[in-house]
Amino acid sequence: MNHKVGVWVDHSKAVIVFASADEVTTKTVESSVGPHARYSSRAKYSTPDGAQDGRGEKKFEQRFDQQLDRYYDEVISQLGEPEALLIVGPGEAKLQLRERLSHIKALSKLVVSVETADKLTEAQLVARVKEHYGLDR
Repeated sequence: MNHKVGVWVDHSKAVIVFASADEVTTKTVESSVGPHARYSSRAKYSTPDGAQDGRGEKKFEQRFDQQLDRYYDEVISQLGEPEALLIVGPGEAKLQLRERLSHIKALSKLVVSVETADKLTEAQLVARVKEHYGLDR
């Protein structure tokens, strides 16, 4: 538990940086979650308000959310027991990961910092994590 971790995450992959005073390692976790497309389906029945299909969209969203949850659980399982965590990413994935962490008792008290950043190379992420934790000196 003497390491600090940084994660760059979006819905397609996560790059995890493990940093300590004397060593830095990285690991990549690929996502099997496809892009979040809009639901579209043909109408199944008519109502006074027009054609409706109330079942499909909800199941579509639930399936997408379940895929994301499995992806975030895989990322979290790779973290180990860090003393601090920096989550970086371009969209809402970083906030979803932070929310998922709060549901895990062992990590719920972890100090988590969140920053917005577009695409970063692995070297840029390593540099950002080292700078954040003051390991670049």
